[in-house]
Amino acid sequence: MAITIRPFEPSDISAIAAIYGHHVMSGFGTYELEAPSENEMAARFAKLVKNTLPIRIACTADGDVAGYAYAGPYRSERPGWRFTLEDSVYVAPDHVGHGIGSALLLDLIRVAENGPWRQMLAVIGDSANNAASVALHRRHGFEMVGTLKDTGWKGDEWRDTAIMQRPLSHGGETAPDRSGMIAE
Repeated sequence: MAITIRPFEPSDISAIAAIYGHHVMSGFGTYELEAPSENEMAARFAKLVKNTLPIRIACTADGDVAGYAYAGPYRSERPGWRFTLEDSVYVAPDHVGHGIGSALLLDLIRVAENGPWRQMLAVIGDSANNAASVALHRRHGFEMVGTLKDTGWKGDEWRDTAIMQRPLSHGGETAPDRSGMIAE
């Protein structure tokens, strides 16, 4: 399947909300229990855009949104964490298994490595049953750094959460470039 990966546009929100809503309601990779509205998703993405965080969109040849990926702040917006990102990758249900998640994650990493960030984390819900997400991240240089046991309650049972990590650019080898960043 031919896809194009491009930056986010506000007109993508409807498709993003539908894709994420499907995963909220049918899976355990996210611990949200109700699918957020389009307005809520628009507000979330507006914060990412305002903070110039990477957002990538996968489109089919017809221009339909087949998936999306973004890197948001890890541990909210506390200044000490500002050089660490947490990725999210979601693929439309009718496009799963065609390499779209892999292409999105690779492109997201490429964009993030051109920014000031030094680490990218994957926080993978229902890690015991989410082998595809664990394998996707492992293929792209993420290492398993830990499993948080019984941390998500969804579907009437406890779910484990995996934490995977990948260095970006120089990782922790040198001090980050702090120009334009929040003061310590």
